[in-house]
Amino acid sequence: MLPEPKSPTSKDSEISNPPRRHFTRQRRQLSDGARRNLAQAASLHLTKLQQRLPVNSRIGLYYDGFGELPTQSLLDWCRRLGYLPYLPVVGSLGSDDKRLRFVPIYHTKLVNVPTRIHRLGMKQNHHRRLLWARELDVIICPLVAVDLNGNRMGMGGGFYDTTLGKSYRAGASRPLKIGWCYDFQVVEALQRQPWDVPLDGLITPSGIRWF
Repeated sequence: MLPEPKSPTSKDSEISNPPRRHFTRQRRQLSDGARRNLAQAASLHLTKLQQRLPVNSRIGLYYDGFGELPTQSLLDWCRRLGYLPYLPVVGSLGSDDKRLRFVPIYHTKLVNVPTRIHRLGMKQNHHRRLLWARELDVIICPLVAVDLNGNRMGMGGGFYDTTLGKSYRAGASRPLKIGWCYDFQVVEALQRQPWDVPLDGLITPSGIRWF
């Protein structure tokens, strides 16, 4: 089971985040088989997310191209339940625009989706039918680390915080922001910046929690 969240203290501002390479190195040390097995374990907890979703929900996924917990099981889950899966696109309105938009997935396997490599190294698919994040019911967010209060450390590009910041500050209930990661990526506390957007929930191989 995941540990209980900690109450904020006056020391929160003094927190020093661990280096990203600490987590990315651990991810890359896992074998493909170990990753798949851990993703399968995490997918068992998706039924609790399902309870909060409407029929035909639109679900934003991502490519697991940097050793992350594999997301193919998320696509399989969407297909089984009739949810509509989408993938993020960076820079659809110009290289300086950090807002993500989302394209539908028409394939059953992520490895079969036609992609090209963005200048930052991530795979992405291009399509004319682009949705804004506010049009999705859930966004599964990639992360490097997450703390017990849902604060998320990303790769440092700020794409998800920029994309989700406006709806978060407006108090919008959708899209739900769900983390998907290994248990070793969960830490007690991370330093939070004013522009950071926390997660609503987190799924790991050991369980699901809501923040």
